[in-house]
Amino acid sequence: MQFWAKDQRIANTGITFVADTGAELTKALDMVLDHPGVVRALGNPRCKRFALFVDDGIVKHVGVSESDGDPAGDNDNSASTAKGMLAAIMAL
Repeated sequence: MQFWAKDQRIANTGITFVADTGAELTKALDMVLDHPGVVRALGNPRCKRFALFVDDGIVKHVGVSESDGDPAGDNDNSASTAKGMLAAIMAL
């Protein structure tokens, strides 16, 4: 995660990248992507494509990029992109 954060130049931005190698957070947040098509293609469940807006330890917004026909959010990831999250935050 450190290398990805460095590549994305997020130092001093207030953004935190978090690894979840054991899927503990993914499970606790109910963000397990276990759609049969995804598991068939990738071999095991994954984490849904999502972003959280957390303010002072309180989750204020959850943006999940998924739909019935697109469980991985590949066709429309706007709910979890920076632009989508900023729009959602501004609407709070």
